[in-house]
Amino acid sequence: MNRDRKLYKSIGEVSKEISVSTHTLRFWEKEFKQIKPITFDGNRRYYTEKDIDILKIIYELLKKQGYTIMGAKKLLNRRSDKLDEHLDLDIKRKNFQSSLKYKAQRIKIILDKIKGLKNG
Repeated sequence: MNRDRKLYKSIGEVSKEISVSTHTLRFWEKEFKQIKPITFDGNRRYYTEKDIDILKIIYELLKKQGYTIMGAKKLLNRRSDKLDEHLDLDIKRKNFQSSLKYKAQRIKIILDKIKGLKNG
């Protein structure tokens, strides 16, 4: 069971990752049939990577692109390859940009330390 849990994220972890409340995630679960968290002991929700990817797409549609819930449902129900590719690429690009920013900050810190050693 512990090994299985590593494959899943709790609703709290997903809430932080996507930057929405747990209430919003529960609401989206009811509205979007594509989200199917697994429940283990105590009716606690655990999400797979596929669920999280769909939640990120829903977040993108509702919060960033301004779709209504009905509009987002229609798009997700169509499941067009172009939509999936576009949104997946957009999410991956944002994750890549975040990763690059973090690495650039780390490099700057290291360079500042090296400069400090040379001057000191």
